[in-house]
Amino acid sequence: MITASGGLFLALLFSGVCGAQSVYDAQWLPCQFQDEKVQINDEGHKEVKFHPRNAGLQFGNSGDSPINPNAMTFLVTTSKVDMRRYVEGGEDSLECEIQRYNTKGIVMRWPGMGAQEHDVWFICILRHSQGLFHLTTFLRHTPAQEGFQERIEIGDRELLTTSAVMVVLTRTPIIHVGLMKEQTLHCQFAVDHKQASVTVEWTHQWRGERTKLFGYSSRTGNSEGSGVSVKTLAAGDASLKLPLTKQTSEGTYTCSVFIPPLHSNSDIVLNIQEAPRVTLNVGSTLSLTLGQEQKVVCDTQGYYPLDVTIEWLREPVGSDLLPQVLKNILYSSHRHHQDGTYSLSAFFLLQPGLEDSGYRYTCRVQHQSLRTPIRKSFTLIVTEQDSTLWYISVFGFIIVMLGILKWLLPQFIAARRKAARKSF
Repeated sequence: MITASGGLFLALLFSGVCGAQSVYDAQWLPCQFQDEKVQINDEGHKEVKFHPRNAGLQFGNSGDSPINPNAMTFLVTTSKVDMRRYVEGGEDSLECEIQRYNTKGIVMRWPGMGAQEHDVWFICILRHSQGLFHLTTFLRHTPAQEGFQERIEIGDRELLTTSAVMVVLTRTPIIHVGLMKEQTLHCQFAVDHKQASVTVEWTHQWRGERTKLFGYSSRTGNSEGSGVSVKTLAAGDASLKLPLTKQTSEGTYTCSVFIPPLHSNSDIVLNIQEAPRVTLNVGSTLSLTLGQEQKVVCDTQGYYPLDVTIEWLREPVGSDLLPQVLKNILYSSHRHHQDGTYSLSAFFLLQPGLEDSGYRYTCRVQHQSLRTPIRKSFTLIVTEQDSTLWYISVFGFIIVMLGILKWLLPQFIAARRKAARKSF
């Protein structure tokens, strides 16, 4: 999160508008400057280490005094590219970071107005704390001393006048999407001059394998791959439309925008998720007679990725006691379906006593696709056998047996008499 480097600028942060939902009118944004320190390591090689320094972005015109004179200030002067118009949310939801930018030996004059060959470059990265966007802005600074230099020293209270010349934005830095869905990965760029020589490339990395999906060069007008409309590139829209998602759609997608000497890579992480469907093989109330048994099954189907947690809980209805996690649970093996999803069952044999009556049994399923666990419950009712019915059953059995005996006895006697007469 952004931290203030002083108290002076707080009243001016949103031009007197407290709790604003946009930073478009902001005059100052606190930031952190990740400065570089080059040193020689034990092996005699150059090593670059980063150390954070308090700084801020001030928006205005060349020659303005710093709003917060106690902090390093990057004064972003008015240009055709205003990073604030791409920002969503208030200042308290932003993370701001400034870094030096190395053109990797490319020495050239930026085509924009007022640029010089000896300009020094910085990048400002604005992120939303909840992942709504990731914005990279290139800041150009013309030092007083001429001659090419990649690094200048900046004092803790120094003011550097800069101009925003290029922005690259994605509003989909992290995506969670289901299987067989359409998805567009957002990538947008803007520069401070027309007819810029731009190269756009999309790549996809999954399980260590990197694949080029699309490429375009305005210099040649040639493109390769698919998913990006060449017509929209002229307006700075480099968004990539994916085919219907599948398991192999997961991974990191990189939108690369190159306008010499500036190069920006925006990473977009796509995760495939399918929420489970949970069912029980019993209704909301299960009535059993003392001595009966019941196999109770919690079936969890259609989830992705594989990891899932299924628990059975037991708790008295209407009580504040914590539920008891049952230990005697058996699990089926994971079943893998043709659509890429998985299923798993958790079951146990319920052999209740009268003391179990009135308890609620809950199957709780947790999966990364769920904000809160799924809970499916039933209430157990246990009753004793009806003694009246038992007596009726016994009495009926005796009557039937007597009836059978009454019918068989005369036939038995008659058969004995007949056999006796034959013997004489």
